[in-house]
Amino acid sequence: MRPRHPVPVSSTGRMRKANQEITDPAIIDEILSRSVICRIAMNDHEVPYLLPFNYGYRDRSIYIHSAASGKKIDLLKRDSRVCFEIELTAKVIEDAHACRWATLYRSVVGYGNVEIMTGKSEKIKALEIIMSHHRASGPHEFEAGQLRSMVVLKLTIDKLTGKQSGNWDRLIGRLCG
Repeated sequence: MRPRHPVPVSSTGRMRKANQEITDPAIIDEILSRSVICRIAMNDHEVPYLLPFNYGYRDRSIYIHSAASGKKIDLLKRDSRVCFEIELTAKVIEDAHACRWATLYRSVVGYGNVEIMTGKSEKIKALEIIMSHHRASGPHEFEAGQLRSMVVLKLTIDKLTGKQSGNWDRLIGRLCG
């Protein structure tokens, strides 16, 4: 079992519906550790540029493998600040009555900075984190040519908030009960 360093939850007190805010660091850690897609918004001049990625999470950092060149790399070199979103649960709950439909969800939104990692040993370490995140036992063999042609993006989390369905307990009970 890997050591956990929970990400501190930023409670701004400004969430409109306080009953939807997740303040428990264990739930935040579960969302980050069990989800498979991370959406990252980068700054593209006056507009955001948003992309989905599979990722690995460990110790307040998100790791993503990437081609060494392209639009996202150009944007990150110009401005490493990003916003990201990850959801663990997203399910529409249908009902016979239109106004009783609901969405069951738990998600996090955060901010951080991305470092482009180019060293062989740091890339291998990050790739092992990504593989472990997806439950693949290692160690793994990585082809030298692939390692040379790729980079790893390390997103260090600065700020994070969690949100869930305001009726989470009732909806979970409806699904499981």
